[in-house]
Amino acid sequence: MFQKIIRFSVRLVQRWLPEPFVFAIILTLVAALLAMPICRQSPLEVLGHWGGGIWNLLSFAMQMALVLLCGSTLASAPVIKRSIRRLAALPKTPVSAIAMVTLVAAVACWINWGFGLIVGVIFAKEIARQVRGVDYRLLIASAYSGFVVWHAGLSGSIPLTMATPGDSLAAATNGVLTSPVPITETIFNPYNCLIVLAVVLALTAVNALMHPKRDIVTVDPSLLAADDAADHQPFGDPTPAQRMDRSPLLAWAVSLLGLAYLTLHLGWQGGAFDLNMVILLFLSLGILCYGTAQSYVRAFASAAAGAAGIILQFPFYAGIMGIITGVGESGICFGTVISNACIAISTPVTYPLLTFLCAAVLNMFVPSGGGHWAIQAPVMFAAGADLGVDPGLTGTAIAWGDAWTNLIQPFWALPALAIAKLNAKDIMGFCLIDLLVSGIIICSGLLLWAI
Repeated sequence: MFQKIIRFSVRLVQRWLPEPFVFAIILTLVAALLAMPICRQSPLEVLGHWGGGIWNLLSFAMQMALVLLCGSTLASAPVIKRSIRRLAALPKTPVSAIAMVTLVAAVACWINWGFGLIVGVIFAKEIARQVRGVDYRLLIASAYSGFVVWHAGLSGSIPLTMATPGDSLAAATNGVLTSPVPITETIFNPYNCLIVLAVVLALTAVNALMHPKRDIVTVDPSLLAADDAADHQPFGDPTPAQRMDRSPLLAWAVSLLGLAYLTLHLGWQGGAFDLNMVILLFLSLGILCYGTAQSYVRAFASAAAGAAGIILQFPFYAGIMGIITGVGESGICFGTVISNACIAISTPVTYPLLTFLCAAVLNMFVPSGGGHWAIQAPVMFAAGADLGVDPGLTGTAIAWGDAWTNLIQPFWALPALAIAKLNAKDIMGFCLIDLLVSGIIICSGLLLWAI
């Protein structure tokens, strides 16, 4: 029976889910058409919001492209590939391979979402090379499923923003939060930790059970072929320029420079291990592992095609965010309308659950933690305070909603899909099952927390 449900889910997604870029276009049109009657905005106002927002994620798009390219290049370094290969040799059966990938990816994403998103799929790809008979689609879906816990982990943008002192916190919440909310009340709250643990264990078991008994789709060996980034030796005596290109001293110098700054920033200065630090870590270790600038440049160029989807789609999601957050002459914001609809039917017990579902809906249009904070913080914390709901619970509910529907929103899957060389419809059928299972656990956990 369970396998029939899985096959139905996979066929459903294969039949109806368009390419991620087409999905972004459809979401753009849906957001625009809804904003006009709901927010009483004219077509010109909606067009202005879309055009005004379309370039607002350029810096973030560059960060995502770099985390993908630097992570992929690092994983292709011979010394890293050998280490991953040894770890990937541990599982001996397809079921154990699926379970191990899920667990490793989830733990890595809880530590840092950018790190986990890349490491999980690279690890899955290596396991596909070694474990015979494993379904490649499910393997990559399992690696991506671990991403659902990121916003409840150490790199969760909303919990970390709530824990940061300053006037911006009070301004973002319309004066509701005048002092920081420590991460002991959000990330390390016992209820949140219990939800994370339950989700990780459930996904590990469910993903393993989803492995098909028949119609297994194994990977084309050509997709897993290792790229050769070896240096090409020049004929005759090398020129001074060629010596510099192949100098290990220059590569080591810039690598150690980056690692030294990371040590200073994270250790002595107590800075955050944010996405910029993840990129710098991948970049510094990558250059160090390749040994020369020339080798690193060639490997990086080989990985560059994988960033095409990110570069193309980010402006469209920024435009959608502009529509959702835009306020016209009516003074009505689309995101605020959705939040207010949630508040109108809430009680102190159901408020966190409805906040979670509201954030989940918004995440389909605005798949960004920062975007959720800008839309929901001014409204949801004020309503939560009126109902007597703990602000740590309100913030955590928003964070879980932001992360949950990433399982069926192909936006965040782009880096994983680029590395795996798959399409979104190849993995989203499995992710749909993960969405239902994790949703039941998260909703139950938030209700227990609120009671």
